[in-house]
Amino acid sequence: MFKRLAFVLLALVAAFSVMSVAVAQDQVTVGPITQAILDRGELVCGANGSGLAGFATVNEAGEWQGFDVDICRAVASAVLGDSTKVSFRPLEAGERQAAVQSGEIDVMSRNTTFTLSRDVVWAATFGPTTFYDGQGLMVKTESGIVAIEELDGASICVQSGTTTELNLADAMSVRGLDYDPQVFADATATWDAYLAGRCDAFTTDKSGLIAYKGSAEDPGAHVILDITLSKEPLGPLSPQTDEQFADIVRWTVYGLIQAEEYGITSQNIDDFVGSDVPEIQRFLGQGDNAIGSLLGIPNDFMVTVIRQVGNYGEIFDRNLGPDTPFNLGRGVNDLWTNGGLMYSPPFR
Repeated sequence: MFKRLAFVLLALVAAFSVMSVAVAQDQVTVGPITQAILDRGELVCGANGSGLAGFATVNEAGEWQGFDVDICRAVASAVLGDSTKVSFRPLEAGERQAAVQSGEIDVMSRNTTFTLSRDVVWAATFGPTTFYDGQGLMVKTESGIVAIEELDGASICVQSGTTTELNLADAMSVRGLDYDPQVFADATATWDAYLAGRCDAFTTDKSGLIAYKGSAEDPGAHVILDITLSKEPLGPLSPQTDEQFADIVRWTVYGLIQAEEYGITSQNIDDFVGSDVPEIQRFLGQGDNAIGSLLGIPNDFMVTVIRQVGNYGEIFDRNLGPDTPFNLGRGVNDLWTNGGLMYSPPFR
């Protein structure tokens, strides 16, 4: 009798727990950043103030475009259902910390390296890495330089307020090389000084080197050395004041990656919406699948994101791929199924 009663009580407790979880899922507390976005009807995104070809530039029509720009548009799609509802705030490298800490921006997608100090000191929550990069060196082709050791005693143009200064110092010190750092406040000034011959080499992330070389009057006059000085995982970040919004950013990026793995694109999304495959239904928030509601947004938010912005591969190819001046290979930025590092946790 007592055993039977105990069993019934345990069953009731378990049922109540499941109901409590379900209620909690349906009543997600919208965070302050998310609420501000909903109230103003647009996302405020910190972008590269100097512009970086392929990642963030303003076209002749005054429209922002690029790889980093599309990441922000994807977040706007997830929260507001409209990828165009974004206001971009141009930020130089030295302005990033203040922009995050002051609440001037909701999210930053601006070739910014995920580091321990930025995570802690900036009080930032970094989302998944969207572009695995590494610092490199560029020299004039006519110099004949092919190795970093040949830069002993050389002058090197580097931007202040970035991880590149310390990386450069470390790389030269460990090799016992002397150099003369020519430091500039913003990326454009650093590049212009290199072009003007004020230094023998130019250093920044390799993605930046590729962009600058592609924009040069004679790209063949510059060569990127076959060396990587550091790890530079780049991705979006948001203030730590809103964990709920940080979750939206995180799972939107993962959704872009997962969509590519499934083969879901902006062109065929409607074919997948009607899929009877449980895994696809769950990912796209169809039927009774609670996915977006766990984040405080529509369950089918990834349908909207993919339809308006595309999957990760589409974003990469559109801005950096074979049909662009950069013709950048995927490399480590390919899916894990292709030997790359792009990998999404399960949507369940």
